Amino acid sequence: MEHKIFRIIKVIIKIVPIIISLKYDRRDWIKKKGKNVNVVKYRKHANKILRTFVSLGPVYIKFGQWLSSRADILPQPYLYELSNLQDNVPQAPFDIIKTLIDTELGQAAFDSISPTAISGASLAQAHLAQLQGKTVIVKVKRPGIAKIVELDIKILIKTLPFITKFVDPSIKTSMQAMTSQFIETIYEEMNYDLELKNLRIIKKNLSNFNNVIIPDIYENYSTSNILTMEYIPGIKITNIEKLDRQGIDRVKLVHDLHEIFFTMLLRHKIFHADPHPGNISVSKNGSIIIYDYGMVGRLDKETRMLLIRLYLALVDKDTTRTINIMYKLGMLIPNFDHILIEKSIDMSINSLHGKKPTENEIHSLTSIVNKSIGKFPFILPKNLSLYIRMTSIIEGIYKTHNVNFKLIKILQKILTQEHINTKAYFEESYSTVLRILKSVDSTISIMPELHKFLIKRNLDNQSQKPNKSMAVGIFTSSIFIGSIFLYPMNEILGSIGFITSLIVGIIFLKK
Repeated sequence: MEHKIFRIIKVIIKIVPIIISLKYDRRDWIKKKGKNVNVVKYRKHANKILRTFVSLGPVYIKFGQWLSSRADILPQPYLYELSNLQDNVPQAPFDIIKTLIDTELGQAAFDSISPTAISGASLAQAHLAQLQGKTVIVKVKRPGIAKIVELDIKILIKTLPFITKFVDPSIKTSMQAMTSQFIETIYEEMNYDLELKNLRIIKKNLSNFNNVIIPDIYENYSTSNILTMEYIPGIKITNIEKLDRQGIDRVKLVHDLHEIFFTMLLRHKIFHADPHPGNISVSKNGSIIIYDYGMVGRLDKETRMLLIRLYLALVDKDTTRTINIMYKLGMLIPNFDHILIEKSIDMSINSLHGKKPTENEIHSLTSIVNKSIGKFPFILPKNLSLYIRMTSIIEGIYKTHNVNFKLIKILQKILTQEHINTKAYFEESYSTVLRILKSVDSTISIMPELHKFLIKRNLDNQSQKPNKSMAVGIFTSSIFIGSIFLYPMNEILGSIGFITSLIVGIIFLKK
């Protein structure tokens, strides 16, 4: 292992040049709003970031994967390039792996174990083994990985203040927040006790699905460094050629995939946050096999309900409501470009309802964050970041299959189950009523001051009707103006406001 000082110097020397390139590319991207830019140059710089992270090892490979879903930090061409950052590294020598297994489980733990890893990630590798006549997968942490991660995390923390001096102030806060979230997540991924717990919870939550397969864990053959689980072979979900040869209905497959993962989001407190193609396979009968539960997201009740309300707004084709809820979720900052966001949400809603967007519209949607809120500090809570990561990976799988698919139908199905939509509509109505009451309360609260003003102006010596007329006029006007702002968010309540202002005015002015 490198000495800490040499490692710090190496990281700084490699990271600073790519950060400077990113800084100028990002400024150019925002200034030109993604038009008439040198995309080839951008991708070349992004590829250099990819190669740099690979050369720096496991922690930076993982860090690059996190960056690949952050459209608020990276220009769009960078996102495309970094999405190719695979967590595949050469396997560690088998004799070292075997020694670790023998030390923790005993030499006679398995009948046999294959010396060749079937997969090799930056934090662990997996081997096939025979256990009591059954084929199992043995997932083993890379020897010494804990020390490597600990050293690189310390270096990342120490060098971050220096490195962020070379980025625009507008994304400095975002990068600091993202780094904290990343550090927390990588330690969670290395906690096999937590992964076992995650798997159990998700398996129980999805028990009603007959098209999902989640491997069983052999707890007596698992430790803090080793996970032994049921071996369930399948076809990689993006291997279209093999899936077609097997006769798998890929339209149904994409539909089922979205239903499973969006059910986790909208009905459960925990969701699988790393559904990349290496973690999802398809069985011979078309069932979806989900592996690796080290990275999960958790949504509190309030955030989950806001997400449900967001999807209801999309189902209702209500652009204004969609934007308001996105703002409440922290997905938009105060200075966002409202017109640009509104146009993009309109296009997104049409797409969800089956109206296929043009290539220009797709480009507009995928670059929306870059061109508008990318100009300002933008912080996403950790689990909302994981949510966006998860949905973007699922979207990538859908694009690979390129089938006719309407997400809105799945959302409608999920939201109608167990009356989820009823509760969300109630909360939406309750929130709207609170806004009305607050508006009315503010109007009523000025009435005493209005009365004092009338006295001061000696208008109280005149007939009461003009005074009452003025007060009622202001009061009904306030309701009317408030209804104008309310109407785009809720047509029914807005209409009630208009009618109420009219009735109040007629009743009082006739007296």
